[in-house]
Amino acid sequence: MNQNYNETPNGYLESINKGIQTARKLSGHMTRGKGTKEERVKILTEELRNADAIVIGAGAGLSTSAGFTYSGERFEKYFGDFKAKYNIRDMYSGGFYPFPDDETRWAWWSRHIYVNRYVLPPKPVYNRLLDLVKGKDYFVITTNVDHQFQKAGFDKERLFYTQGDYGLWQCSTPCHKRTYDNKGKVVKMLLSQGFSIGQNSELSAPLLENGETDFSMLSTKIPSGLVPYCPVCGEPMTMNLRSDDTFVEDEGWRRASAAYAEFLERHRDKRTVYLELGVGANTPVIIKYPFWHEAYANDNAFYACINYGEAFCPEEIEDRSVCIDGDIGDVLGEISL
Repeated sequence: MNQNYNETPNGYLESINKGIQTARKLSGHMTRGKGTKEERVKILTEELRNADAIVIGAGAGLSTSAGFTYSGERFEKYFGDFKAKYNIRDMYSGGFYPFPDDETRWAWWSRHIYVNRYVLPPKPVYNRLLDLVKGKDYFVITTNVDHQFQKAGFDKERLFYTQGDYGLWQCSTPCHKRTYDNKGKVVKMLLSQGFSIGQNSELSAPLLENGETDFSMLSTKIPSGLVPYCPVCGEPMTMNLRSDDTFVEDEGWRRASAAYAEFLERHRDKRTVYLELGVGANTPVIIKYPFWHEAYANDNAFYACINYGEAFCPEEIEDRSVCIDGDIGDVLGEISL
């Protein structure tokens, strides 16, 4: 289908601009709300039950609650050799490490991609969230790039991954606005390092007698022939992750952005819950500020924030907000619709 996306709404930019404008109007005084945690969960339960629509805004805290941690046991299990060789301490910082060559860089990224995109999270938090919105008119906007909403069964036509997808590559230049699925090539990279893939897509490594990973049997390089290059211009491929102005907003991204704008407009004056989950304060313009704007602009809207240690809202919308400090999975487990 040929569609001129210059003529369709850009929900990403539109919502950011409105959010910033509203944030500038507000006093800047924040509140964590009133009442016990149990009382707040009860309020949120009633709002979700009676909502005409639900807009979910998800940040990294949601995947953390589901068990997708970037340090600790998961990191040690799959990246212990990179830690020993390059003194990398977690998956996040490893993504910025200046590896000596492309063979090493893609050995790292193939592991990073697979364990954070193609395997199921340890805890069913996303599944629980889906149970709560089934039968409701919902939409999801997320800065997460791990694709867990779709893996849990959320309708892909109701998802907007604003910052990219671990499962996609793009030209590093980029010479064109297309992205490419990477699972098949990532699996080949992993197999070349000594890993194996189980029946349920789990990633397995050779083990020592004590059950720990035997990194002496793994390689921190892939063969040169597996390094990916752009099929159009021949330049190196890179991750489709937003870090600068080379990020490719492909056809799927633009379609989702338009769908998000249309969903917000369709529910502008309705009883809509804006459910913010695990969104940090580092990048508030994509989800947090726009959600504040919607609650501020619509007397029928309700803002809910569930976050561990960072649950707050502006005083101006306190009367139609609830802020719950706690683990997202635990809180969702307390809601019964």
